[in-house]
Amino acid sequence: MHWCQAVVGGAAGGLAFLVIVIGFLWFYFLHCRTPANKSSETGSSDPSTLVEWNRRDRISSSGCGRSARQFTLEELEEATKNFSESNLVGTGSFGLVYKGLLLDGTLVAIKRRVSVPRQKFVEEVEILSEIRHRNLVTLIGYCEEGGLQMLVFEYLPNGGVSRHLYDGEQHSLSRLEFKQRLAIAIGAAKGLAHLHSLAPPLVHKDFKTNNVLVDENFIAKVADAGLHKLVQGSGEIGPQGSSSIFQDPEVGELGGFSEASDVYSFGVFLLEFISGMEVAHCFSLDSHSFLAQWVEAHAGSNDLIDRRLSNAFTSEGMKELIALTLRCLNPSGHNRPKMRAIAVELDQILETEMALTTVMGDGTAIVTLGSQLFTST
Repeated sequence: MHWCQAVVGGAAGGLAFLVIVIGFLWFYFLHCRTPANKSSETGSSDPSTLVEWNRRDRISSSGCGRSARQFTLEELEEATKNFSESNLVGTGSFGLVYKGLLLDGTLVAIKRRVSVPRQKFVEEVEILSEIRHRNLVTLIGYCEEGGLQMLVFEYLPNGGVSRHLYDGEQHSLSRLEFKQRLAIAIGAAKGLAHLHSLAPPLVHKDFKTNNVLVDENFIAKVADAGLHKLVQGSGEIGPQGSSSIFQDPEVGELGGFSEASDVYSFGVFLLEFISGMEVAHCFSLDSHSFLAQWVEAHAGSNDLIDRRLSNAFTSEGMKELIALTLRCLNPSGHNRPKMRAIAVELDQILETEMALTTVMGDGTAIVTLGSQLFTST
């Protein structure tokens, strides 16, 4: 009898343990395995259409989804010394940008504008804050208070790559060698490729050199992904209007943005990396649709390549980069490469460049003048 009672008691105990385990697993899958977190290493729809996201490679290292943090106006005023002029670091499509220091010691960039509260704004911020990738600037949180809308992003100490690239009196904080430019372009390409790989894809709509930031290690991160929707929703004029040299001419013709329009913008970005010049200062808006023809016509001269690169690149690498730029600038969006393929090709160019030259920044003896880049061998 005692033996039977022991068996029954053991079975009941085992059943209770099994129920506890099942309950724990149910809680974990219900609360942690959400399709909201979109982290991966990879790339034409608006954020408002994001109903179901592809979960492949999008579970974060923490295991649970991250939601946007809601800040108070008092917190952000304290972080920016009441939005002091000394903390003002720039301006963009969303408004003024301030550097801030949170109480936990985190440096942040705070974008601020005057606007009435909108529930749609909060919903879009929640979606965008869940997109995580090492080559995208992270949206940490937001604030809607006191007639203001604010977005809180991670702070990138080296700022926009344009500050280090353009050949001008107000720029050129550091000289970017050819291999450094390639590495930054790879990071930006991977950031865009990740946006395009989401389900449904997220088109940036405002990609340009000023929206590529670099951290303390000069790792590139694409900024302002998805902000086009937030600005449009407020009734203000959105970014990349008719005055932008980075905008794909097909956007006006076809009446909308697409992944291919991001690729065109990336082509203009590559052109600036090759020339070291701000393309908007070199072309009139009436002729910007002929960028590809201009690049092809000038590929055989030294005018196209940044003179500050000196001899620190190979003819093979430069020729391949110019050819890739031309494919990105193809007048027909259908004939442009995908961002994932662009990232792979840039990786290959950099790998070849590293193999044929020495340490990053050193020169090489196997350099060909621009006039010889497209001559037949």
